[in-house]
Amino acid sequence: MTVALMALALSMDAFSISVGIGLLGLRYKRIVLVSATVGFFHMIMPVVGIIIGRLLSEYMGALAFFIGGSGLIVLGMQMIISSVKKEPSSLFSPIGTGLVVFAMSVSMDSLSLGLTLGVLGVNTWLISTFFGVASAFFTGLGLMIGKKAGYWLGTGGEWIGGFVLLIFGVKMILTPF
Repeated sequence: MTVALMALALSMDAFSISVGIGLLGLRYKRIVLVSATVGFFHMIMPVVGIIIGRLLSEYMGALAFFIGGSGLIVLGMQMIISSVKKEPSSLFSPIGTGLVVFAMSVSMDSLSLGLTLGVLGVNTWLISTFFGVASAFFTGLGLMIGKKAGYWLGTGGEWIGGFVLLIFGVKMILTPF
């Protein structure tokens, strides 16, 4: 359940950004391609982070829970802060290089979270599968909402995702006590 909620939280930034991109009126074939690409990057990035985190965990021992929880808190705060900022985002075409840049940028939090989770020794394939599937689904959903309804939910989804990560970070720090 915790992994599923983390996957949901991480998917909210891709969802909120996708709502805005959906305003471009993408065709359904492009929506599937963008969703699959974001899902793929959300699967790969935490694996890289988990591998690095596991290497670090051998040297950190008891500090792993504190470091892991702190990482989640920082990620959650970054998501909340970026959702509150009123800066306009630039539009781009999610094709070719633009698609890869988009997918990588919304997957960077998965890399960071993977690093945090790797320190704690979690199941790599379970995490990456949940993150990838959830991100692909919510990216597609965001693109469809943006296509159909407009920009009415964009930043709210990112705020909710950040809040969930923040709660998990505090819970993780308090786990040893």
